[in-house]
Amino acid sequence: MAFTYRRILSYFLRGLLFLTPLSVTIYVMYAIFVFLDNLIPVPFPGIGILMVLGLITFIGYLASLFFTKPIFEWFERGVFKIPFVNLLYTSIKDLMGAFVGEKKKFNSPVLVQISDSMSRLGFITQEDMSGIGEPDLVAVYFPHSYNVSGNVFLVSKDKIKPLKGVKSSEVMKFMVSGGVSPLGH
Repeated sequence: MAFTYRRILSYFLRGLLFLTPLSVTIYVMYAIFVFLDNLIPVPFPGIGILMVLGLITFIGYLASLFFTKPIFEWFERGVFKIPFVNLLYTSIKDLMGAFVGEKKKFNSPVLVQISDSMSRLGFITQEDMSGIGEPDLVAVYFPHSYNVSGNVFLVSKDKIKPLKGVKSSEVMKFMVSGGVSPLGH
């Protein structure tokens, strides 16, 4: 009798392990879709999100044109003059640029030697810290596991070992998952 309960519990947990990430992923994707679709209220589902994506693409196109680029630069200069807005805008812009911009920042995974017997994975975000008078240091970002945060440490260049043959996305997934996701497969 106890064997049957353990087997049923095992099946339940296995089903939970499969369905929970799937359900949460579907729900998050649905919530994002609904949010974006409702930004422009249109009576037909899906048309709002297409309009939002089209508008974003059109703005990107305008921002890259030779004759409209100065208008966007003028707007940014105005934003930079507003104290709190400047901080918020530049932080968000730098973060977005680190993931999707031309100067992606999380593409240099490294192994940082913390002590003789301990190392930590991170990403070089600035290779030259001469601006603060420390040319022998680099900025390394260490994401936290299961969290949308991390720390930046300035590390001596001789403590850094670049990770060759490993994709940045795999290293990030490994770190954010707390080391549970496989690395290098």
